[in-house]
Amino acid sequence: MDEIINKLREFRDERDWKKFHNPKDLALALNIESSELLEVFLWKSSEDADIEKVKEELADVFAYC
Repeated sequence: MDEIINKLREFRDERDWKKFHNPKDLALALNIESSELLEVFLWKSSEDADIEKVKEELADVFAYC
């Protein structure tokens, strides 16, 4: 887990995003990303959702967590 966190911090720091990583902005971003995950399933059965898109959006949710 520490390795993943360090890689996420490196990614953040390379883009100078640390100034945006405060509780309010991270909570807003998490909400938006979780909504994008829900959108993958909108008007479909679970089996019909694009699994690659689910993986992408889930990765974004985990990153903000």
